[in-house]
Amino acid sequence: MNYRDLGNTGLRVSEIGMGCEGFLGKTQSEVSSFLDIMESGGANIIDMYAPDPGFRSALGTALKGRREHFILQAHLCSVWKDGQYKRTRKLSEVREGFSDELRRLGTDHFEIGMIHYCDSLDDWETIRRNGVLQYAQELKKHGVIEAVGMSSHNPEVALAAVQSGALNVLMFSVNPCYDLQPAGEDVEKLWADEAYEKPLLNMDPQRSELYETCQRLGVGITVMKAFGGGDLLSADQSPAGAALTSLQCLHYALTRPAVASVMAGARTAPELQDCLAYEEAGEDEKDYASALASFPKISWKGHCMYCGHCAPCPAGIDVANVTKFLSLAAAHEAVPETVREHYALLPHHASECVQCGACETRCPFEVPVRSNMKKAASVFGL
Repeated sequence: MNYRDLGNTGLRVSEIGMGCEGFLGKTQSEVSSFLDIMESGGANIIDMYAPDPGFRSALGTALKGRREHFILQAHLCSVWKDGQYKRTRKLSEVREGFSDELRRLGTDHFEIGMIHYCDSLDDWETIRRNGVLQYAQELKKHGVIEAVGMSSHNPEVALAAVQSGALNVLMFSVNPCYDLQPAGEDVEKLWADEAYEKPLLNMDPQRSELYETCQRLGVGITVMKAFGGGDLLSADQSPAGAALTSLQCLHYALTRPAVASVMAGARTAPELQDCLAYEEAGEDEKDYASALASFPKISWKGHCMYCGHCAPCPAGIDVANVTKFLSLAAAHEAVPETVREHYALLPHHASECVQCGACETRCPFEVPVRSNMKKAASVFGL
């Protein structure tokens, strides 16, 4: 298993994590078996958005004797009321729900405290002003959580929260279909048929800005909905009109800036094992570029997808990383010092480009690489 830094939190998380969907409705034995598979495969992070008391108690029992092997992403504001899930911003309910989560999981702390499901700017203002954000910060101050996070499907809201400096972690929906959709408060539109009726061209700029801002500010991203609820794995259901494999979906998410781990929503042991097999898969199996380039309803023409097909460069330039730093710089009037420093650490720079064009002949998305190298050399002076 490969492990990545979760932004600037100091936490090291496995590239493949576990969403809690697979635990729901399972027996104690089945939940323990899932943890056995995770532990043997090196997966160490679990998302716990669901407040179902049966799930929490079963997971708590399964964690006994091995709690230290796992990073738990707990959710504030996700509570159990009248026998069902409820999202709340009422501080008394948030506190009560979080206490229940600690008790049922049999722990005195969680590594990540995730403010649950914020998709509107008005809701973000409520979180900031009614005490919920302050409560999360209190928990961090007292060591009950190590990092403050928030989950969202809306890039506009997520960007505002990240830019506020209040977040250490963002849980966000990342896949190659949702990434083309504009910001919106109605999460249902991300997978609605009508959202894909017209041809879609290139990644939504706010989503690009969000990923790049998280990278620059050291906010780690944990991914939800990498498979689009399973739709992307079926040609009949995929909004792109063609299917991807689970390995391609995982690789797409894991090659976005700032992404540290994908919370796989595996519902069976074989599905979980298939996700863990990502770590042993060859580059050809994981490669999503040719599939995306051939999608009948969607085009990423001219947009760098960080797929690496441009390599090898005869001058040794890491074209994908140079392009990533150029995008980070372009989002600001002045180049952030951290971006400049990271660019300077590359072993080869854009100024070394010999303009041979070999990279452009290999790029499935017709990215103007030579032009980008000239821009990067001018922007960074290297």
